[in-house]
Amino acid sequence: MTQLPKYRPKQLSLGPLESELLNVIWDCPRLSATEIHDRILADPDRELAYGSVMTVLRRLEQKGWIDYEKEGRTLCWQARISREEAQALKAYHQLNRFLEVGDADIVAAFADDLDCASMDKLAAIADRLKNMRQSRTQSQEG
Repeated sequence: MTQLPKYRPKQLSLGPLESELLNVIWDCPRLSATEIHDRILADPDRELAYGSVMTVLRRLEQKGWIDYEKEGRTLCWQARISREEAQALKAYHQLNRFLEVGDADIVAAFADDLDCASMDKLAAIADRLKNMRQSRTQSQEG
């Protein structure tokens, strides 16, 4: 089970090109802008200026998704959290937004309308939460 990361990007929302570049970085953790650009252009139907790659990398850095290390004159870009941690953060954010509805009747009506597979997942989540809380309580008592 992927835990929520201690570090969280400043802004979770990403545009399509930001997501594409971040996926390239996740696939190969330390890349220069030139290498990222080359990987995108490996698709013969794709066009993208090197300057656009640099602009998007800077935006991802400002949003807190990536950072770089300088190797000579080259910047090598890397993700600050893993793909799995990002998925966990997004799910956590979406769940909190859903629960902000605040009306238990609406949440219950939504849950009541779920199919059997979803209900099994909710039951598994409830079991995990119960076990985690019991473990936490036991460790605090012991």
